[in-house]
Amino acid sequence: MIPHARPFLTPLLRSGTPIVVCLATALYACGGSDADVSTIDERLSGGETTVFDDTWGSYKRPAANLDDEALRAFSLGDHLFNRGWVTAPASIPGGDGLGPTFNANNCSSCHSKSGNGGPPDAEGEAFLSLLLRLSIPGTGPHGAPNPEPAYGDQFNSRGISGVPGEGRERVRYVDVSGTYGDGTPYTLRKPFYSFEDLAFGPMDPATMVSPRLARPVFGLGLLETIPDEAILAKADPDDADHNGISGRPNRVWSVRKQAMVLGRVGWKANQPNVEQQTAGAFLGDMGITSLLFPEENCTSAQVACLAAPTGVTAGSPAGTGELSEADLDALNRWGKTLGVPARRDVDDPQVRAGQALFKSAGCVQCHADDALTGNDPEFPALSKQRIHPYSDLLLHDMGEGLADGRPDFEATGSEWRTPPLWGIGLLNTVNKHNFLLHDGRARGFAEAILWHDGEAAGARETFRAMSAKERDALVRFLQSL
Repeated sequence: MIPHARPFLTPLLRSGTPIVVCLATALYACGGSDADVSTIDERLSGGETTVFDDTWGSYKRPAANLDDEALRAFSLGDHLFNRGWVTAPASIPGGDGLGPTFNANNCSSCHSKSGNGGPPDAEGEAFLSLLLRLSIPGTGPHGAPNPEPAYGDQFNSRGISGVPGEGRERVRYVDVSGTYGDGTPYTLRKPFYSFEDLAFGPMDPATMVSPRLARPVFGLGLLETIPDEAILAKADPDDADHNGISGRPNRVWSVRKQAMVLGRVGWKANQPNVEQQTAGAFLGDMGITSLLFPEENCTSAQVACLAAPTGVTAGSPAGTGELSEADLDALNRWGKTLGVPARRDVDDPQVRAGQALFKSAGCVQCHADDALTGNDPEFPALSKQRIHPYSDLLLHDMGEGLADGRPDFEATGSEWRTPPLWGIGLLNTVNKHNFLLHDGRARGFAEAILWHDGEAAGARETFRAMSAKERDALVRFLQSL
């Protein structure tokens, strides 16, 4: 096999694509002409990890350049991601430990097809892939948010047998009207959250609530591999260049390193890497402990929760948790080696026009379109890749409209990490919706842009003042990502 063609040819062969198509793809990937090279570079959102799949499965494919050993590890992690966890004790060891309180019993309940969750679309609908973070003023250990005393740092509406869930979440939407520069009206929706049937009495009056929608999980390994210095080079906390953009890094606690490190993962860059994000989600979402987080998520007010059986095997070393080290490692390897979907329609004239507008409006000042990963001997497939995530991984003040009012390590209540945009154009294909932003309030790209404020107010106003043709072109560009 032509070496540089392996990332493109191997997944096509595995999928049953006719050999003629595979050979054409291989030659195209190797640069049959100067025009081919320039085009394929824009398609390679994830460098050689890029997956040429624009179907419902495009978010869940392994990186295209994995060797056979890495593919076997990927398969094990994929199984663990999709398996259903049960209450302890179970007849088959290793798959129990769910709860005592939880939101879901497997990862894919929130990240369907490794993709983006959707919020309740109407009042009274269940919260399936939108969770609510809780904290009160002050900080916990190492500067983390300070949990609400009775309900902890994440609201869990479900409980195992004999353990009450913490209550029910509710959301209602209020319309916010506006007008484009050309007079065209638009309507946004602003969410308001509340709780019912609280099991342990009223929350602290100072409780801060932050909704967090499940994000797609592909490409995280590449983001983790970008050198710290490359991310920090884009930071401008004091706006020294006076362009109104002052991206800042978040510094968060690494359990493995027992030190403060650069945050990269999560809506507020509040996790350092894929492994800790995974272990944190197992605890917060499913109540499953691990070596990184060995304590059950029960507060002192939750007596039945504290007394519930666990999935820790008798005789296991203290602090090992319910998720084994081997399983956590497999999930980490899977999460780090998911491929990134290729861009599409890069030569379409409307897409090209929209791309130029995206840059001229200043969107790329936060949604940085280019990065180079470092060298990771353990994950050679992720090393030295030219990628196009459309994120600087920094925190930006997005204004009062999007503020959750809840600090998270060094992130303020109005700051959010720039979310990567790669693959976003396939959201409706994969997850059958177009809900965007941290709480899913936006019902498409235009609404998401119109919610931007703070450091992004200038870019939003540029978009709002565009003609209908220009707005359509910019949206068409986003659909190509």
